[in-house]
Amino acid sequence: MLKKYFRNYDYSLIVTTMLLTGFGVIMVYSASMVWSVMVLHQSSSYIFKRQLFWCFIAIAAGIIGMLIPYKMYKALVKPITIITILLLVFVLFFGTVSNNAQSWIDIGPIQLQPSEIAKLAVIIYLASVFSNKQSFISDFKTGVMPPLVMILLIFLLIAVQPDLGTAMIIAGISGVVILCSGMRTKHLMWLFGLAVAAILAMSLLMLTHVQAGRFTAAYKPFTVASTNGLQLINSYIAIASGGITGKGLGQSIEKAGFLPEPHTDFIMAIIAEELGLIGVLFVILCLAFLVFKGFVIGIRCKDVFGSLLAIGIAGNIAIQTFINLGAMSGLLPVTGVTLPFVSYGGTSLVMMMFTMGVLVNISAFVNIKRKKHKDQEERNIANTAN
Repeated sequence: MLKKYFRNYDYSLIVTTMLLTGFGVIMVYSASMVWSVMVLHQSSSYIFKRQLFWCFIAIAAGIIGMLIPYKMYKALVKPITIITILLLVFVLFFGTVSNNAQSWIDIGPIQLQPSEIAKLAVIIYLASVFSNKQSFISDFKTGVMPPLVMILLIFLLIAVQPDLGTAMIIAGISGVVILCSGMRTKHLMWLFGLAVAAILAMSLLMLTHVQAGRFTAAYKPFTVASTNGLQLINSYIAIASGGITGKGLGQSIEKAGFLPEPHTDFIMAIIAEELGLIGVLFVILCLAFLVFKGFVIGIRCKDVFGSLLAIGIAGNIAIQTFINLGAMSGLLPVTGVTLPFVSYGGTSLVMMMFTMGVLVNISAFVNIKRKKHKDQEERNIANTAN
């Protein structure tokens, strides 16, 4: 049985994911060498070794995601959702604070970020709910409102950490899945209006002083060049100095104490400086390919749950990439959102790899169905000819 799935996996997804992950480990090493010594007072390979450790766990998670039939998640949607909510509540009371957000749970020497788990949990939840509600999806009260209440709860639990970047990703993922759920256009317009109103209200009521300062840093960085604007300005310098081919791997100047935490959400600036436009395009094209393949798999999947699951996974990668690149280029305020598969971060890498495993598993089911359909058509043609 397993051999049949192995033959039908979309190996272009696996190869692209591994290329990105391997490239990310190399760039984390390059970007973090000076930071490990100057700030953490450890060896130059300290952060690299931690990322390499997480990389092996992530590969194992990806394999597990590939092997588990995706339809099992529909049966497990209730415990997955409940556990996710409990983790988000737990982190609010007992979590560890880092970068002004209480988003992590310490488990011995490692840190777990429940909001990364919540991204996949939301995709599974919405895919399950809307696949069950297809017969009455046009009924706003019974088909649309109940899942929105659950998503709002998860959104708020993450927003009050405060982690507005991940909260906006949750909102974006939800929007992508809802848009493809078969809902009436009128209801979609209502939801869009509600979402805009909710974002404005949240900006007025929940935005902290630190978060408000990030808007100034994003759109007027040179007015706060010595404080909030420092990171973006040095990102600009890194991007501008890289040119087409870059200064060479390991040759970045900005990582030497100028660009804060260059191995995390601003790692693309170091890629631009060291590998130039070529390195940047490599990452963007690889990520774009994963998103494209995810949507193609979702469109081809005849099972509504599998289709929405694949579309949600592709949407997650697209939205997270857009927010990360928007922050490092000054298009959006800095939110601390990592670049998928590339930035330093254990929970993010493991969950991203697991979701790609799920997507590869869906691709196997799609390919098997397509081959069966093709064989049946050929048999029908042969029977007709005879």
